[in-house]
Amino acid sequence: MQHSTQQEHLLIVVSAPSGAGKTTLCREVLNHIPNLAFSISHTTRSPRAGETNAKNYFYISQQEFQEALDQKKMAEWTEIYGNRYGTSRQTIDTMFARDCDVLFDIDEPGARQLKQAYPSVITVLVLPPSLPVLRQRLIERGTEEGQALEGRLQRAREEIEAMRWYDYVVINDTIAEASDQLHAIIISERCRRNRQSIEDMLT
Repeated sequence: MQHSTQQEHLLIVVSAPSGAGKTTLCREVLNHIPNLAFSISHTTRSPRAGETNAKNYFYISQQEFQEALDQKKMAEWTEIYGNRYGTSRQTIDTMFARDCDVLFDIDEPGARQLKQAYPSVITVLVLPPSLPVLRQRLIERGTEEGQALEGRLQRAREEIEAMRWYDYVVINDTIAEASDQLHAIIISERCRRNRQSIEDMLT
């Protein structure tokens, strides 16, 4: 009888257009679901004030990142404004070894790469109730205005279009309801995975 192979662990990707609230939702479910770990990315950018290595990111050099790519050690990666970000396969293996499912807060290109590396990955798209609501949230956040705000909204439309293929959609109207939905998705996927227990029992 075989038990607890790495393939039985879940990888859950949560993506969203900027301002939809995915980071808050991820934090909520991590606080309430046992044996769920957050994937910490590697990056070549320098730490910002208050950031800590191995907590916010694993900070490595451009050379180290390139060597990891050359050796196929990255499950997914991207480059933003000259800095590279990616998920190490070793990070995933370490969390699997701790008997944890893994939660990712990454964008659509990263999710697509991860899906190629781990076909059973579960994808969740977090959306605002509407684009006007997203506009208001971005205004209240105060990070963009004028043309920058319109550019952000246009990018959001493009991101949503690109993520049509995701498995689940969570509408983030209120944090409480949206976190309940994300919580339910993860628990239901765990129950689906546990169907394998039937085969183990009958073997």
